[in-house]
Parts: sequence; C-alpha cells; structure tokens
Amino acid sequence: MPNWGASARRCRHLGLVGSLVLALGGLGAGAVPLGRPHAPTRPGIFLAWFGMVLLIAAWLLLGRAVRGAAPPSPRWLLRTLFCWAAPLVLGPPLFSRDVYSYLAQGALVGAGINAYTHGPAVLGGPFDAQVPGLWQHTPAPYGPVFLLLADAVAHLAGHALSAGVLLLRLVALAGLGLLAVVLPRLARACGVPAPAALWLGLLNPLVLFHLVAGAHNDALLLALLVTGLLLRRRPFWAAVLVTLAALVKLPAALGLAAVALLWGERLRGRTGLGRAATAAAALAVAATAVATTAAVTALTGVGYGWVHALAVPVSAGSWSLTSLLGRACGWLLAAFFAPYRAGLGGLAVVAWRWLGLAAAVASVLLLVGRVRRRKIGAVYAVGLALVAVVALGPAIRPWYALWGGVLIAAAAPADGRVRRWAPLVCGLLALIVAPDGFTPGPQAVLLAVGGGVLGALTVLAGMWFRPVRRRQAQAGAA
Repeated sequence: MPNWGASARRCRHLGLVGSLVLALGGLGAGAVPLGRPHAPTRPGIFLAWFGMVLLIAAWLLLGRAVRGAAPPSPRWLLRTLFCWAAPLVLGPPLFSRDVYSYLAQGALVGAGINAYTHGPAVLGGPFDAQVPGLWQHTPAPYGPVFLLLADAVAHLAGHALSAGVLLLRLVALAGLGLLAVVLPRLARACGVPAPAALWLGLLNPLVLFHLVAGAHNDALLLALLVTGLLLRRRPFWAAVLVTLAALVKLPAALGLAAVALLWGERLRGRTGLGRAATAAAALAVAATAVATTAAVTALTGVGYGWVHALAVPVSAGSWSLTSLLGRACGWLLAAFFAPYRAGLGGLAVVAWRWLGLAAAVASVLLLVGRVRRRKIGAVYAVGLALVAVVALGPAIRPWYALWGGVLIAAAAPADGRVRRWAPLVCGLLALIVAPDGFTPGPQAVLLAVGGGVLGALTVLAGMWFRPVRRRQAQAGAA
C-alpha cells in the first residue's frame, strides 16, 4: 500500500467529522429560514466553528499527501469530496442567504416582473420574506442563463422553501459534477497532475462552504468556464461555453481572451499570418460571443438589464481592498478638511474604486502580453487575471476567489509561489464569514473563537498523540 494511505484516510475521517459537526451546528447558526424554530444559537455557533476548523485542517493536511511521492488517485479524492460534501448537502444553507435571493429572483421572472429593475420586495410571499433587508429593493446582478434556471427552480418548488433550496443545491452539485470530470483533463493539458488540481480546486473549503452548503451559482459559472477552456481545439464551442459562463456572472468573460489567444496560435501555425491571425481569432471570438448573448437573451426574454445591474454587489460598506483604502483616505481628508467631510469621504471611495479597476485592466493587459510572449500559459493567465479583478474590484466575497482559484489549481506551475500560497489564502478566506452570513456580535465572536481554538487544539493533539503512541509501541517491541 502506498505510504500516503493511512495518513490520507485519517484526513478523510477528520474532514468527515468536521463536515458533520458543521452541518449540525448549522441547524442553530446557519442561514435557516426566518420564523422557524431551530436549535439554540450559542451551541450552534460553537459547533459550526469547531467543525469549520476541523474541515480546513483536514484539507490542509491532505495536501501534504497530495504533494508526496505517491499521491492519492483522482478517484480516491473524489470519493473524499463526496464524504465531506454529503452532510452539507443535507444541512441548512450556510454562510449566506443568497440562495433565498436566487429563489425570489426566479419567482420574479416567473411572475413576469423584470428582475433587473425590481427587487424581491415587490414579490411578496415566502421567498421574499427570507431575503435580507439590504437586498430587498435591489435588482438581480446575474445574467440571463442563471435567471432562466432560477425561474425553473422557483416554478418547480412552488412555495416550498426547503424544496427550492434543495433544487438549487442540485444545480450547484451538477456544476461540481461536471467540474470533477473536466478539471483533471484541463490540468493534464496544462501539465499539472490531476490530484493536485482536484485537491486545490474541488476539495477546497471554499467550494464546500459556499458552493455546496451555500448553493452559490458560481459552481455553474466554473463548470461552463473550465469546460470551455478545455475545448481549446474547438474554439467556436469554447467561445460559446465561456460566453454562457459570462451570462451567469460577467467576470467569466475574461476566459474569452484565452480562447482568442489559443485560437490565434493555431491559426498562426496553419497560415503563418502572425498578428493578422491573432486579430482574426479575436474578431471571430467576439462575433461568437455577441451572437451567443443575443440568442440566449432572445430565448430567455429577460432583456439586457443585467448590464445595468452589475453594480448591485457594490455596497457602501464593502470590505474590498479599494473600498477600505477609499474609506481610510476619506477619514484622513476629513480630519484636515472638516467642512468638506461628507463630500471628500464619498469622493475618496469612488476614486480608489476607479484606480482599482484601472489597475485590474492593466494587470489583464500585462498578462495577455506574457501569454503572447509564451512566458505563461493562457489558462493560468486567466486564473491570475480573475484573481486580480477580485482583489482590485469594488466588491468582494470569499467565494469570488474560486473564479481564478480553480483555474490556478489546473494550470499553476507545481513549483511556483502562487500554488504554494493559494492554500493558505483559501484557508483564511474560508474563516472570514460567519455561518449565518451576517456580521457577528461580540458574544458570537467569543463563541466562534472558542469553537475554532478547540478545533485547532484537537487537531494538534491528534498530530502529537499518534507519533508518541507509535514511539511507545516501538519501544515496547524492542
């Protein structure tokens, strides 16, 4: 048996315990439907954070086996993913109430109300009642592909919240199932071992917490994007699939740049036209994307209002880097120019957000240049570009990191700094959102810290106890 066997199995068991405890804690501390009785909040918070830390630790420890000389097989890793995900599928929504917004927006479409100009508040009913007040009057920021699915789910669910949540989870799981098929193949095409890609891209706590437990539509986006980038030898269909991903959430459109660059390389090899081939490929990809968008919009009948609704996730209290810098500069300016405090504060935030977008565009152009000079691969460049857009953009959520993180898992060099730092960043991001999706109060923070510390001590005790017991057994045998 390979050396990883016993250690990897212990990681699987540890992660399963963490997932079970997290699901149990979620009954009292998750994004449960409002107005229903549920378990006491204090034990729920404590158990949820205890389980979160166990699951994250199991994933990080499993990474050592994946990086070893005899890593677990892709099939073994996928079975581990199933074990870790199963309790979360059956538990309540966690870390966000967006799943209820999805249902409400789907019901709006089904009722013939424009979801790009009206928020869930105009709907009424069981779905609207579960949407946080912040989003009651805000339109949908998602493309027509997802609104079409949300409409179908809301219609099938009727007024049953549990059925709606389960159906949206099934949509997310279908996306992850497709991702489990195409991600290892894309990794092999990029020269990356499949186990390394699956561990970082699919067993990631961000996937388990937000795509499985939270049922976010990013699972569908990633499945379409990765499948499109895998079909590099069929650039027309690649462009269609990447466009469909962008019609779930717009940032996926960056994948079209990779399709154009890869198509241009093939044309240069066949025709020897040089830059003309790249320009022709870019025009062909753009035409395909426009035609696909027009066809899908006509089919769904929801119009192009989603373009104007893209600013919806940008709240005044956003924790994005540029928003934080803008608020900090606003405070400094207000200290020196007190009479203009209100105007300067808002202006500083807006200025920093525009600077961030400009830096993101510059990063994308720089990466395109590196691909054309064959410094990095096109898929890896898209992953880095999506990370830059998230880091420098005006809105950020932990699961946004998966847009680029999954592509980095498939294409980042094995010995590069990005792959070494990515697990740490993902582990930290997995800890910054409370299980109910709201900002915790002081008491909840204390309970979370207590549960997390106990989880960490449990893992450390297990790591210390087993070597000690092994040495004792060896000494007894001698």
